[in-house]
Amino acid sequence: VVRLVESGGGSVQAGGSLTLSCATSEDTLRSMCMAWFRQAPGKEREGVAATLPGGSRTHYSDSVKDRFSLSRDSAKSTLYLHMNNLKPEDTAMYYCAAGEDTCYYSNSIPLRTYYAWGRGTQVTVSS
Repeated sequence: VVRLVESGGGSVQAGGSLTLSCATSEDTLRSMCMAWFRQAPGKEREGVAATLPGGSRTHYSDSVKDRFSLSRDSAKSTLYLHMNNLKPEDTAMYYCAAGEDTCYYSNSIPLRTYYAWGRGTQVTVSS
């Protein structure tokens, strides 16, 4: 059973920063695709960042590139999503996910890859 627990969401003003955490296991970080998705009310779930097993390579959606970044702390078995220069359109529920097979393509993060999900953490950005 893959366990994923998100934390770190909150409310910030536009231009601010937040760091989301996804606590899991060392084995999950080492052997599975890891990603962050978000879903705003009335919209489809969107992949914003993904990493290969072990974290050797990462991918970001165009909407967050140069503003969001991934990091991991193996000692804490935690994946982080660092979010800078936040915009109101970043407002959504953010989910940590793990899966297998194709972690990402050149221009997308496939939802079908990911079958383990956390409960999500809310990010609200006000203008």
